[in-house]
Amino acid sequence: MLNTSRPRISITLVFYLVIIASSIFLFFYIKGRFATRTVVTEDIMVSKITAMGKLELVKYSMKDVVERKEVHPILPDERVLFVAVGEVTACIDLTKVKKEDIVQSPDSVWLTLPKPEICYVKLDHQKSQVYDVSGVWFADKAKIMVEDVYKIAEKKMLTTAGELNLLSKAQENARLIFQPFLEGVSGKKVALKFK
Repeated sequence: MLNTSRPRISITLVFYLVIIASSIFLFFYIKGRFATRTVVTEDIMVSKITAMGKLELVKYSMKDVVERKEVHPILPDERVLFVAVGEVTACIDLTKVKKEDIVQSPDSVWLTLPKPEICYVKLDHQKSQVYDVSGVWFADKAKIMVEDVYKIAEKKMLTTAGELNLLSKAQENARLIFQPFLEGVSGKKVALKFK
């Protein structure tokens, strides 16, 4: 007598393995189809191209702690505490140098440069941080207060740079850095003065 239960077990086992494999495949296929995806679409356009001729000569890196508080007679005070990290840079705009600003002799060059100016005041958004917002009841009000604190910090950095004679340091650095460069390129003695 033949044993028919063995082939029947093999067929049943193969059938179940096919069903399990199909179920696993179907699970991952459906999971991939319905998984949440993030799609970012960007369309960048160049709106203006500006020729740059600014020679950056000095940069002051600064840190400022700003507290903005609105004191109310009855309600709790609204307060934002912000630590600002940024920089103020001074430069000379070389595009303002005209032909008549350069006077040459066989062994010397006299160059009249424009006055140094503040190139930019820039907060480092990675390092700057809002540490505390308290007493603010509405999100819009908190947002306005934080935006104001950013502006206050930038103005304070600009004021502090002026108090620390940033523009005078830029003139000094022009003589220390730019003058030797010009002497090396021209092979002549270079004298710098500012408008």
